[in-house]
Amino acid sequence: MSTVKEQLIANLTAEDRISQQKITIVGVGAVGMACSICILMKDLADELVLVDVAEDKLKGEMMDLQHGSLFFNTPKIISGKDYSISANSKLIIVTAGVRQQEGESRLSLVQRNVNIMKTIVPDLVRHSPNCKILIVSNPVDLLTYVVWKLSGLPATRVIGSGCNLDSARFRYLIGEKLGVHPTSCHGWIIGEHGDSSVPLWSGVNVAGVSLKTLNPKLGTDSDKEQWKKIHQQVVESAYEIIRLKGYTSWAIGLSVTDLAGSILKNLRRVHPVSTMVKGFYGVNEEIFLSIPCILGQNGVSDIVKVTLSSEEEALFKKSANTLWNIQKDLVF
Repeated sequence: MSTVKEQLIANLTAEDRISQQKITIVGVGAVGMACSICILMKDLADELVLVDVAEDKLKGEMMDLQHGSLFFNTPKIISGKDYSISANSKLIIVTAGVRQQEGESRLSLVQRNVNIMKTIVPDLVRHSPNCKILIVSNPVDLLTYVVWKLSGLPATRVIGSGCNLDSARFRYLIGEKLGVHPTSCHGWIIGEHGDSSVPLWSGVNVAGVSLKTLNPKLGTDSDKEQWKKIHQQVVESAYEIIRLKGYTSWAIGLSVTDLAGSILKNLRRVHPVSTMVKGFYGVNEEIFLSIPCILGQNGVSDIVKVTLSSEEEALFKKSANTLWNIQKDLVF
């Protein structure tokens, strides 16, 4: 006796059920789930996989998303503890790790999260050898380096979410001060995603009008308009949000989805993401920091050579030294 399904559907081929755009998200905490919902609402995946060690939470989050399937166009949402479920992912987003506590710097998290990466990365790469890995866990620059080393993948395919969010915060705050939407305010933050990040005041513009030409003291201590406070707000914003709500989630979820779109759709947009910067701006060590990168289907295809002022270059080197002083002592 044939089933209702057999009577309803004439099954001609299974080829159309092979996922073309499979995304795996490792970690179903606040950040992982913000990434998940943003990716689903943007229709970036035809298969979304959630992986975590907390089985009940994992299953609950999966079911909750599955029950919203009517409202987006991703036909397959699955989850599991075993990394085999992630096989043949185009993009793997790693958000797993211990969370930053109130008052704790991203850098102080490092060794705890390095140990977690050692248990995650080799299995992921074994099942998806052609994937791109996007690291979101903090401290993101150091962990991107660690994942690169653990994965054996080319540095171009291991990308840290880096200063994409810092730059978004920067542009939002510039827009607030000027009364202009952030998409029309252009400015970059490079270096560490964290306390030693570097604002490129020399490049801040609206419609091609350089703010530095209107106010030559822009971003300096002697600037009467106190633009420097905007970068201070960018650095302090995560700490403030963590103090107020316990964690950050929505902005980083949107930022990661922005990066995922550039990679999966081969958009070749420029993003300030964490990549190997050895040989740039006087950096001699294998360090990952954010600089403007062109992102596409193979990960980082090119790096945009931004001309830095002598002060900006000195700050970038200082950022690199800050990371190197911790990275050289990591055990993994």
